[in-house]
Amino acid sequence: MAIEIVPDWMSNLEDEDLVFIKNFLQASGSLKEIARQYGVTYPTVRLRLDKLIQKIKITEDTENDPYIALIKRLAVNDKIDFDTAKILINEYKKIKEAVQ
Repeated sequence: MAIEIVPDWMSNLEDEDLVFIKNFLQASGSLKEIARQYGVTYPTVRLRLDKLIQKIKITEDTENDPYIALIKRLAVNDKIDFDTAKILINEYKKIKEAVQ
């Protein structure tokens, strides 16, 4: 019996991310094996995995504050740099605190 409910963290991932996760699991979590399969270096795979972990964590932030989650998602997807993301988030928090 197939489960038709997809968790939020999974529904926010791109298809290539899901393929990566599948390959990672099939390789028993071996980053060396994934690097060999993709024809890249170990640090490249580690970076990819770290970004994927960040994408999954962003889902938790979405529940708390969609704006902050958007900024983090833009940074993880290299649409804005992390320093800019930090500035935007900090300024947003200051404004939010002032209003409350």
